[in-house]
Amino acid sequence: MSTPVASPDAARLLADLIAGRFPDERGRFGPFGGRYVPETLIPALERLERGVRAHLHASDFQADFARQLTTWVGRPTALTFAERLSQRWGAKLWLKREDLAHTGAHKINNAIGQALLARRLGAKRIVAETGAGQHGVASAAACARLGLPCTVYMGAIDMERQAPNVGRMRLLGAEVVPVTSGDRTLRAAIDEALRDWVADPTDTYYLLGSAVGPHPYPYLVRELQAVIGREARAQMLAATGALPDVLIACVGGGSNSMGAFHAFIGDAAVRIIGIEAGGRGAGLGDNAATVAHGRPGVLHGTYSMLLQNEDGQIQETHSVSAGLDYPGVGPEHALLAAIGRVSYQTASDDEALECVRSLSENEGILPALESAHALAGARRYAQAHPGCSILVCLSGRGDKDMPTLQQTLLNPEHR
Repeated sequence: MSTPVASPDAARLLADLIAGRFPDERGRFGPFGGRYVPETLIPALERLERGVRAHLHASDFQADFARQLTTWVGRPTALTFAERLSQRWGAKLWLKREDLAHTGAHKINNAIGQALLARRLGAKRIVAETGAGQHGVASAAACARLGLPCTVYMGAIDMERQAPNVGRMRLLGAEVVPVTSGDRTLRAAIDEALRDWVADPTDTYYLLGSAVGPHPYPYLVRELQAVIGREARAQMLAATGALPDVLIACVGGGSNSMGAFHAFIGDAAVRIIGIEAGGRGAGLGDNAATVAHGRPGVLHGTYSMLLQNEDGQIQETHSVSAGLDYPGVGPEHALLAAIGRVSYQTASDDEALECVRSLSENEGILPALESAHALAGARRYAQAHPGCSILVCLSGRGDKDMPTLQQTLLNPEHR
């Protein structure tokens, strides 16, 4: 688990984070982050960083981005009070409904934002990686919207368990490339996408899907996903007149959670909890709980918390949810854990599956397996804090998980 920062330094780092001083000029969030890539990629990353500075917060880019989010993505997404589950769990449960966004998850916010940026930077083609398939679908949709060719790398294992999303990507015009090397999941897909980018860093734009990777990606993804938290904060105040007691989201690489958390970091009265994939146990290879069981190291161009053995070898992970099946976490999450602003916990495969059933049967909402981990954390918190107000980022819908659910919840042997 990440080593906590001493109290005075933690307070200073939190103040710097709230004040917007991270990432710093080196692309670091305190001790985490940075840029650890082959020399051939440095010019591309520097060009991207210049583009982010020039365009991301420019009024014309923001107007274009906002227009796409409103007229195409379907924002703002709803805030739903889960009345029946609230009664059962003994707490007031609110859901930020990213499952209602176009393509079925939060990933579309980042995909259309980066695709707009890529077009401004003169990119001729887009490459992306995907695990659960939602970022791949979002990237394919965004590229179709803007007329950009798209190639998506996806691990062979993930292609099997997320077959519906593979078909969706192809229907949207993307080339889906199976990755049969390495662990054949998200980590291997990122490796292949990076290799593609290295081969043509001038005309190719790498549309990275999570708040990981070399600077400026963790910052860029967070800024594009921060719309989630801004909307949720305003919606909670409008609906209840108060902020929630606790905000909970699932954490893999960390894009939905970072997007939800960012607007609340400065609200000291709001407890923030990230739920990682506890899988089938605490041993290496049995989970994808990077903050809970990891150590600092470098993966995919950034210094953060990783699941690695004593020799520093990255370990294969396990989760029933393909989107959380990653051995690292974004550097901003690593900082938030180290300074104690966010509490990172785990939920097992079985807990997540049970929450898929609970939300489906009680509220008529089929959540993604990733989102169900956040629900498991919410149920646990409700049991310990009766009557509290809980806001959960429901990062996506569960249609994509039907093959897995057929083998688990809908299999008579599983009952």
